[in-house]
This record gives sequence, structure tokens and C-alpha cells, in this order.
Amino acid sequence: MNSGSNNIAVSKTDRLQENKLLRVKKQSVIEDPAQRERRTRHIALLGRILVGFIIIAAWELFTRIGLLDSYYWSNPSTIVQTGWTSLTEGTLLTDLVYTSGATIIGFILGTFIGSLLGLSFWWSDLYSRISEPYISAFNAIPKLALAPVLVIMFGIGFSSKVILAFMMTVIVTALAAKSGVHSVDKDLEKMLFSLGAKRSQVFSKVVIPSAMPWIVSSLKINIALALAGTIVGEFISSRQGIGRMILYAGQIMDTNLVWVGVVVLSALSILMYLGTVWLERFLLKGRPQ
Repeated sequence: MNSGSNNIAVSKTDRLQENKLLRVKKQSVIEDPAQRERRTRHIALLGRILVGFIIIAAWELFTRIGLLDSYYWSNPSTIVQTGWTSLTEGTLLTDLVYTSGATIIGFILGTFIGSLLGLSFWWSDLYSRISEPYISAFNAIPKLALAPVLVIMFGIGFSSKVILAFMMTVIVTALAAKSGVHSVDKDLEKMLFSLGAKRSQVFSKVVIPSAMPWIVSSLKINIALALAGTIVGEFISSRQGIGRMILYAGQIMDTNLVWVGVVVLSALSILMYLGTVWLERFLLKGRPQ
């Protein structure tokens, strides 16, 4: 009897231990995705830094040993020296503020007005049908080809660069908002109208939230288009800006200064892209990803 009861006690203990192990395994399975995501994010960040370091080191090495012509390609150390000189003794800082200011203002105006334009298509199906071919036609026009005309119309100052950035973004946002309007659940609209909701209430509570992800999805594209419009405007005619600095450096055959402008524009575009990522998370806060 004693041996039998001992065996039963041992088997119960084993089962309890197995149940504990199963619970631990389940908890680890639940926690694993989050831990794996954090680990992947950290590894990706380290990988990006490592790849960037390798590219810069290889660029410096290849120009020093002659595999790349330093006259055309410059090298990172010379670019840093030239950039520091331009920053402390030249107009790099004011040019950067000028370019980024025109880009951001044009981006904000284009995104806001484009969103209003696209959302307005919900109010009238007839208005939407009439406007659609003209919106599509204007979207097909190469806006950069209109840059010389816009510079003549608005002058070589700050406003022409803002207008160019605005024109590069407004139609893209309008089309995105229009797609969002078309994605609204028609059955939900009918149900709200049947319950006595006003059109303004349906618009604010259903249409705008439904179209918001579509509008937000265009932000990353718009910031790059706005920067391109600003730079082209500065190439054509401008007293300030990174584009003007690059054009001037090319005219005097200063390739080091050209590369300074390219690197600064690259850094500026990355910062603006990260800004749109933060804005996207802010606007979509609380929504399922």
C-alpha cells in the first residue's frame, strides 16, 4: 500500500510539474513576439549603422588609393571640412533654413488643401464625377515643367518655392483623400441617416476617420515631392537655398561643395521622413495597425 500511495503521490507531483512547465511555455510563447520584435529592431538599428559606416569607410579608402577619382567623387573627410567651413564662414545654415522652410510650408499647405479637396467629393456625387477627369489630367501634368512659369509669375523669392512644393503635393493628397472617401462603408452611412444623423455628423464621425489612413499614407510621398519641387525652383532661379548653393558650386567647378549640398539634402530628407513617420503615428494613435 505504501509503495502504491508513493507512486500515486509521485505521479501527481510529476503532473503538477508538467502543468507548471506548460504554463511557463505558454507565457514564453506569448512574450516571445514582443521580445523578438524588440531584438529585431535593435539588430536592424545596429545593422543600419554598420552598413553606413562601411559605405563611408569604403568611400574614403577608395578615393585615397585611387579606385575613385577624388576630383569627381570627393571623399567624406573633405566633405566634412568643406561643410564646416561653409557652415561657419559661408551661408550653409541660412540656405538650409530657406530650403527646409519652403519645403515644410508647401508640404503643409498641399496636404491640408488637398485633403479638403479630396474630402469634398463626398458631399456631391455629381461634383465628384465632373471634377474627377480634371483632377486626373492635372495629376498627369509634369509640375516641374511648370517651374519656369511659376518663377516668372511669383518671382525668384521664397513664395515661388512654396508654390512649387504646394503643387507637387496637393493633387497627390486629394487623390488619396478621394480614395478614402470611396472606401467609406455605405451601409454604415445609411444606418446613421436612418437614425436621424445629419450629413455634417456623418462627415465628421465616419467619413473623415475612414479617409484619414489614406491621407496619412500620402505624407511620406508628399514630403519627398515637396523637397524636389523646392530644389528645382532654386535651381531655376533663387538667391538662397541648398539648390542654389549646389548650382553655384557646379558653375565654379567646386565638386566638394556640390557634395556638401548633396549630403545636406540627404540628411534633410531623412529628418523630414522621420518627421512624417512621427506625424503618422500621432494621427493614427489608437487605431489598429
